[in-house]
Amino acid sequence: MYDVGCMIYLLPVKTMTYILYHTPYIFKNVYDNKTFRSVTNTSNGEVSNETLFHYHQQDKVVWAEYAGGGILKGFLIAVVLESGLLDMRYEHVNTQGELMTGRCSSTPENLPDGRIRLYEQWQWTSGDESSGSSIVEEVIL
Repeated sequence: MYDVGCMIYLLPVKTMTYILYHTPYIFKNVYDNKTFRSVTNTSNGEVSNETLFHYHQQDKVVWAEYAGGGILKGFLIAVVLESGLLDMRYEHVNTQGELMTGRCSSTPENLPDGRIRLYEQWQWTSGDESSGSSIVEEVIL
């Protein structure tokens, strides 16, 4: 089941990929000027509910600056794939002064109140190279 704009589709993956690719939802700048906050994270992650992400988007390119909690300063960059997923890379400096890097795949969901939730599967490309999952949600400031 996928939520595409205001419509929910229960279709095979191949059909869904076609619909998502040809639906204006993907090409709108849906992430531009939005703020997100972590609501859950695995224990090996450094992002917390004190971390705010300030997103921007131009066509299929998405980027954000983030900070708060255990993060002094961070940046991410992503592309919106044909499936609607975000293929992301991130880097930040934590409060211990360590430079941390990683990759992430984020699956968007439109919430009933119009906000966006991202389900994230990520892996460090520095440090112990462990992986984890998190959920971030749009916040209205």
